[in-house]
Amino acid sequence: MEAKKNLMTREGLDKLEAELQELKVVRRREIAQKIKEAREQGDLSENAEYDAAKDEQRDIEARIEQLEEILKNAEVVDNDEGDVDKINIGCKVKILDVEDNEELVYKIVGSTETDSLNGKISNESPVGRALLGAKVGDTVTVETDAGSFDYKVLEVNR
Repeated sequence: MEAKKNLMTREGLDKLEAELQELKVVRRREIAQKIKEAREQGDLSENAEYDAAKDEQRDIEARIEQLEEILKNAEVVDNDEGDVDKINIGCKVKILDVEDNEELVYKIVGSTETDSLNGKISNESPVGRALLGAKVGDTVTVETDAGSFDYKVLEVNR
């Protein structure tokens, strides 16, 4: 079975690669030093600093493994290809919530880059999925457990 491709923007890929580099080069060295210092304190069975450092080391290694898996299956979406008028991953869109007459701005990103607090929604989310392929002036309907919502596309920026 082929692993699922992780669609992402160039910005998202660069951010994950930088995080991986930081973990491998800087954080591994820091944690190794903490473990060394904790060992020098003597009895490891009652050494809270040693236990904490080993826990931190385990967390760092797990994140490194997770990042490597994401990056191994990463596929950068190039916005220069295809129809430039259509919404795709990497586009910043301004939409109008038809029912509430409220303007919303989102950036459509891959699922690994999602950050709803900063307006980055996944292409796999109900709103993101509905917006993909839409153009300025289109109205899309988003089906959720809470009901249907209509959004009109006002702007698309790459």
